[in-house]
Amino acid sequence: MKKWIIFLITMTLVLSGLAGVSAKNDKKKKGKSFQLGVEVLLDKEKDLIKGKKVGLITNPTGVDQSLNSIVDVLHEDPETDLVALYGPEHGVRGSAQAGEYVEYYIDEKTGLPVYSLYGATRKPTPEMLEEVDVLLFDIQDVGTRFYTYIYTMAYAMEAAKENNIPFVVLDRPNPLGGLKVEGPVLDMKYSSFIGNYAIPLRHGMTVGELAKLFNEEFEIGADLQVVEMKGWKRSMYYDDTPLEFVMPSPNMPTLDTALAYPGGALIEGTNLSEGRGTTKPFELIGAPFINGDDLAKSLNEKKLPGVTFRAASFTPTFSKHAGSLSHGVQIHITDRDDFKPVEAGLQIVKTIHDLYPDQFEFRAENSSGISFFDQLIGNGWVREDIESGKSVEEMKNKWENELRSFLKVRKQFLLYK
Repeated sequence: MKKWIIFLITMTLVLSGLAGVSAKNDKKKKGKSFQLGVEVLLDKEKDLIKGKKVGLITNPTGVDQSLNSIVDVLHEDPETDLVALYGPEHGVRGSAQAGEYVEYYIDEKTGLPVYSLYGATRKPTPEMLEEVDVLLFDIQDVGTRFYTYIYTMAYAMEAAKENNIPFVVLDRPNPLGGLKVEGPVLDMKYSSFIGNYAIPLRHGMTVGELAKLFNEEFEIGADLQVVEMKGWKRSMYYDDTPLEFVMPSPNMPTLDTALAYPGGALIEGTNLSEGRGTTKPFELIGAPFINGDDLAKSLNEKKLPGVTFRAASFTPTFSKHAGSLSHGVQIHITDRDDFKPVEAGLQIVKTIHDLYPDQFEFRAENSSGISFFDQLIGNGWVREDIESGKSVEEMKNKWENELRSFLKVRKQFLLYK
């Protein structure tokens, strides 16, 4: 009997090892047929930068499949004259926290000047572009309207247009895939750096496709070139590619975070913790005044597709409710194809609003009567509907026509069929 047990354990370990080897081999096979925009640039499109002084807008996600930084690759390439770096929110090397002001500095590794696009200006000035013949953009987006990197790209495109400099976008995957589109289209009265164009909350486009949309539909008019990926399909989530996940920002540690983000980040517009200061930002939601069991029960009774809510307690180390024990839920995505993050996020906000009317608050309005929640959701009427007792289904019906209109416009700019 003991021999049989030993044999079974041995076979289990062998099969487990073979499965691991098979997964690695599958990833290598994918890697041979898949290329990022930066890899296509260096392999086939180098004429776009050859003999020109190159300015590069990037951050830690600007890497090739072997995780080499594009900064270092271009700096060490004898055929490329990299002269300046430009950093978005969080900086070129990713060292700054959300919302943290970034100064001009010299990159220690390359000795290149680093101009901040999240400091005194969010748009490159003529002085910043004096030495530049072509401007490259290579940053991983997360597929959600209020992630700021796409507006750094748009402002840089405007600057490129104004200074007669070609603008090249090195395309990267949308981690949420390129099929699903969800949420209200931004009302331009609520435009800001977390939503500058009339697109829905989950847009289902790559940064290259967005660049084309911004350039033509919103009339930036830059001399734009998108270097497309090879081997990316719209049905692919990030982990369907051979790429390793590099944190796009300090509070975006995993693909699961990105999947929850279009809805989980709506919590930022309230007095609830969205999980910043924990290891599960945008997946843990709560506050000291919440009963987690009651909240999980109420949310699970709604039978939302592709998600289960588990009662959870946590103590954020920074941001809202830092150092205070908070109670609420963890978002567990059980089927990402069925999961609707915007709907789930609104259900969380509405449910907590209804369960705790005396403790729940939207963040204060500014002098124009606009709350941070309004900027996140992209309008003022969703907050009003929550406060007046409307259902999330009614809200979805209200934004459906504009979403359909956007889908028709979006179709013109899709690069991957």
